[in-house]
Amino acid sequence: MISKKLFLGLFLILISISCYAQNTSNTTDFWNNVRFGGGLGFGLTNGGFNASVAPSAIYQFNEQFASGVSLTFNYAKYDNNKRYAYGGSILSLYNPIPFLQISAELEQLRINQTLSFNNLSTIEDNYWSPALFLGLGYTDRNFTVGIRYDVLYDDDKSIYANAWMPFVRVYF
Repeated sequence: MISKKLFLGLFLILISISCYAQNTSNTTDFWNNVRFGGGLGFGLTNGGFNASVAPSAIYQFNEQFASGVSLTFNYAKYDNNKRYAYGGSILSLYNPIPFLQISAELEQLRINQTLSFNNLSTIEDNYWSPALFLGLGYTDRNFTVGIRYDVLYDDDKSIYANAWMPFVRVYF
């Protein structure tokens, strides 16, 4: 006759193996739905330079809806003026039809800038700059190109030239 302790031990081992197997498949499914991408930016002007890096990751819930996070770092130098902007954003992507993408992105950047006036005086300005982008784009597989609008745009505080911005998104 099998003792109660041996039966209980075998029962617990079988339950543990079953739970572990279920947990492993969920983890695999999760990572199969995560897509990585982002953007790079570079610009030269008269006496100026601008570069940005913005990696991001999204979770593809289904064929139509994805959501994720992004990090942003931007450096700009114009004559003797310098600006660092860093922060993050959360974004949602919706494809009502396969080639059309509607997006919303809430971005929060910390701006640290040094403004120099004729090399006589220097002003340091540090502040937070929020942005809420609503966008529309054309999608083909992993690639999207479109336009977005910042509904919180502030001409005095934003690091962007205006509220309308073209964008390119690539996710793998």
